[in-house]
Amino acid sequence: MKKVIISLMVCFLLLNSTAAFDAGADDLMVVGDLVFARPLGIVATVIGSAVFFVSLPFTIPSGSVQHTGDMMVGEPFNFTFKRPLGDFRKYRAYSPPERPKEEQKQSDKPAGE
Repeated sequence: MKKVIISLMVCFLLLNSTAAFDAGADDLMVVGDLVFARPLGIVATVIGSAVFFVSLPFTIPSGSVQHTGDMMVGEPFNFTFKRPLGDFRKYRAYSPPERPKEEQKQSDKPAGE
């Protein structure tokens, strides 16, 4: 009886998750996402959560709790649970965030000034 219920639940989930598929996604990308990327995303979310909690004594005094939480927990969570299957557009080309102009000017000056 358990096998029948589990099989029905899996079929129900698969049939109802079609809206989560990206319309232009390649079938191979969807399968690769489901088999490899999503499980790795779950592992990254769990590890990121553990590291985030360990880093709290350092991030609270510096006021960087929000940024650290977004980076270590939020990004892996969004990658794993909020992205349509097979949609890697945001993650294909990484470009580092731009620094504010004041910070760029200060770092461009020689150390002696």
